[in-house]
Amino acid sequence: MATMKSVKTGTRDHIDLVDVERPVPGPKDVLVKVRACGICGTDTFFLHLGGMPAGADGSMRSIPLGHEPAGEIVEAGAEVTDLKVGDRVVVNPQGVPSGIIGCGGAHGAMSEYLLLENAEAGKTVAVFPDTVPFDVASLNEPMAVARHCVNRSGAKATDKVVVFGAGPIGLGATIWLKLRGVQHVVVADVIPERLETALAVGADAVINSATEDVTARLTELHGPAANALGQPRAGTDIYIDAAGVAAVFNATVDAAKWGAKLVMVAVQKKGADIDLGGMLRSELTLIASQGYPTEIFEVTPELVEHHERFAKLISHRVPFGEAERAFGLAMTPGAAEKVVVTFE
Repeated sequence: MATMKSVKTGTRDHIDLVDVERPVPGPKDVLVKVRACGICGTDTFFLHLGGMPAGADGSMRSIPLGHEPAGEIVEAGAEVTDLKVGDRVVVNPQGVPSGIIGCGGAHGAMSEYLLLENAEAGKTVAVFPDTVPFDVASLNEPMAVARHCVNRSGAKATDKVVVFGAGPIGLGATIWLKLRGVQHVVVADVIPERLETALAVGADAVINSATEDVTARLTELHGPAANALGQPRAGTDIYIDAAGVAAVFNATVDAAKWGAKLVMVAVQKKGADIDLGGMLRSELTLIASQGYPTEIFEVTPELVEHHERFAKLISHRVPFGEAERAFGLAMTPGAAEKVVVTFE
């Protein structure tokens, strides 16, 4: 029996790097040799829990991790006609029958090999050229999340936007907004290095929300406006929450003009007391953005075209043999922006 290494959830806040049986593809399947896999906040969430809830008794079951892979097909079933050995591919984690890859499904992509059942180009995988490094291609899944957020915002070229949170999703949204031709995009964060990255990927301005008055700075950048009562507000049209902290809602309500929109793409760490009266006075529209209903492979051609720009989002590349260090970096607040695990 051939085996491979795979990362699973272990005890709380720790991974298990285990030997498991290497999958054998059936006639409709392909086997992908994983070459890079990003670490996501969902991975660290499961690690912190110690797995996935298994039942009403509160017990946890260990699950394989990783849902941001890029790799190459090394075996293809006899009935697979639109994919071949040697194809470099990115993956739709939700496109297989055995459950979401790395999020409770049978397989995780933080493994040396990944089985994709019922493989189909455009549904399960998308092929990308060898001009794009595997580590950058692994950003395809989180960039689809960011793209859906921008699509949900309905941002137009004439809009003025602020993105709260300069992590991968916030920076990805910034890139998509600028590629969409949006007039002015500001990024707010509390970590200076992240703000430098925001400028490097195309933000028009940045705000350090730990040291600057957000409303005053937005008014300076986007001009003055008002809410329904005529109270002074910033001229910002769209607020994007890619940070997931209550302070973003508070800052938005404080600054929002009449008719502004707030798009929530970050997972909220805990509930927040929201000033509903303030929302009413600005007729603020709250839009939730979850996943990527259609965007998973819509983003791939532009990721390929602009791969050097997207590469700036990766702060750490860590070999698979040092997976424990990679997850430690991802779980330490402020230690890393985007960690991608690389495979030989």
